[in-house]
Amino acid sequence: MDLFLVLIGAALINNYVLTQFLGLCPFFGVSKKTEAAVGMGLSVLFVMTIASAITWVFYHLVLIPLGIEYLQTVVFILIIASIVQFVEVFMKKTFAKLYSLLGIYLPMITTNCVIVGVTLINVRDQHSFISAIVNSLGAGAGFLLAIVLMSVLREKYDNHPDVPWIFQGFPLALFAAGLMSIAFMGFQNLTIGR
Repeated sequence: MDLFLVLIGAALINNYVLTQFLGLCPFFGVSKKTEAAVGMGLSVLFVMTIASAITWVFYHLVLIPLGIEYLQTVVFILIIASIVQFVEVFMKKTFAKLYSLLGIYLPMITTNCVIVGVTLINVRDQHSFISAIVNSLGAGAGFLLAIVLMSVLREKYDNHPDVPWIFQGFPLALFAAGLMSIAFMGFQNLTIGR
């Protein structure tokens, strides 16, 4: 039950994009098309989960025994960069169209603050290995949900004739993100099992 709460908490209650405002660059940059949003969301989910597992192990088996925990941010970014390079090569070979849709935003996952943030939060909150992975899965699922919802809204309302030209594009995206954020903050009063 505790792992389920961690999963739901990371995906809905503490959605890192909509309640903590981490990872906004790809959230706004890739949410213009649903196909690209799904690809980015799945890439972030994959990289975040693998990165959390590797960084947790590296932190507990290398950094703590050597007494160099203060290097965690640098080491975590290097680990994430290596994983992103693997994902980028894999996507380029197997999903060339999606790779071109993601453009510059795929390499930017390396320094995406939502991925770095989740790995650091896992250490700060002293998650166990399994709990860290579940938290990362929930955070990735929350990112995927948020970016897909945003892309559906943007595809429907960008260049819509009823929307004044001054609000089309990014201004409307900011407004939609604000409304989505308010909606997700409503999950903070969610209680499970009461």
